[in-house]
Amino acid sequence: MKQGYAKAKTLRFREDGTFKIVQFTDPEFYEDSEAEREMEAMMLSILEAERPDLVVYTGDVIASAGHPDPAGAFRRACEIPERAGTPWAAVFGNHDSEGTITREQLHALQLTYPLNYAKPNPPGVHGAGNYVLSVAGSDGSAAAALYFLDSGSYSPLEYSRMGFYDWIRRDQIEWYAQQSYRLTDDNGGVPLPALAFFHIPLPEYNDVWDFEVCYGERYEVICAPWINSGVFAAMIEMGDVMGTFAGHDHGNDYWGEWRGIRLCYGRTTRNAYLDRPFMPGARVISLREGERSFDTWIRLADGSAVAEQPRHEPTGRLPSQVLRK
Repeated sequence: MKQGYAKAKTLRFREDGTFKIVQFTDPEFYEDSEAEREMEAMMLSILEAERPDLVVYTGDVIASAGHPDPAGAFRRACEIPERAGTPWAAVFGNHDSEGTITREQLHALQLTYPLNYAKPNPPGVHGAGNYVLSVAGSDGSAAAALYFLDSGSYSPLEYSRMGFYDWIRRDQIEWYAQQSYRLTDDNGGVPLPALAFFHIPLPEYNDVWDFEVCYGERYEVICAPWINSGVFAAMIEMGDVMGTFAGHDHGNDYWGEWRGIRLCYGRTTRNAYLDRPFMPGARVISLREGERSFDTWIRLADGSAVAEQPRHEPTGRLPSQVLRK
C-alpha cells in the first residue's frame, strides 16, 4: 500500500479526489496476549478492507498504569499502521501517561517512525501532541486541514469542584486560531475544510445528544470536562472545522451536528466494558477535495460496515453524572 508515499511527508488527496481516514480509539495496548493479538489482527483487517490514506489514534493508545514497559506497549501500537504501510498520527488520552512514561516521551517516540506524520510540539503550548497537517489537492496546494489537540488527562483542580477530566487550554486554542488564520490567508481568505481530533469529548457532546438528532449509540455517561474552555466557540469563529472526533467513552459511537459542526465519537477498538454486546472496530472518515463535507461510517471487527447508525431523537437535558474511567 502506497509504497514511497511517506518519504515526502505530504498527505494528498487521491486522483479520484478522495482522502480516507481510519480512526482507532482506546485500544489500550498493554501486553502480548491472545486478546491483544486478536485486536491487532482486527485492526490490520480493517486497514486492508478500507485502505485509508491516514490512520489516527485518538488517545488511550496504551494502558500505562503499572506497566513495566509502557514504551514497548506503545511500539506495538505504532507497528500496526507501519506494517500496513499507512501514514499515521496520534494524540494521547488519560491512560497514556498514568505510568512511568510522559506524553512528551510518547510524542517524541511516535516521531521516530518512518510513516508517522505527527509534528514536533509547538513551543509554549500546553500539552504534547498539538499539531496541524494539511492535505494537498490536485494542484499541490493545501486543500484540507487536520488539527490534532492534546485534551489532557485529569483535572488539575479539585475534582469535586471542577470535574474529573482535563480540558483543552487557552494557549492551545490561541495556537489553533493562529494556524487557522495562516491557512485561511494562504488559501486566499477562504477557510480550508478541516477536521479536529482529540481524546476527551467537548462539553458540547452533551448538548448535541440532548437537543439535536444524533446517529449511533450512547451507552455510557459522556465524560466531558466540566469546564468549557471555549475551543468549540473558536472553531465556530474560525469557520474551518467541519467535524470533531473523540474517544474516551468506550460505549459511545454517536455523531450529531451542533451549530454547524458534526461532533463524532469513534468506535472503541477495544472492549467497551459494557453489560451488553458492543463489537469493537473503527470509525472511517472520507473527505472529497473541494467540498465542505465528509462521509463517515463504522467498520466492525466482523468485517461489516455500518453506514446507517440508529437515529436518536433529542430528549432534552438529562441529569448530569460523573463517571470515572
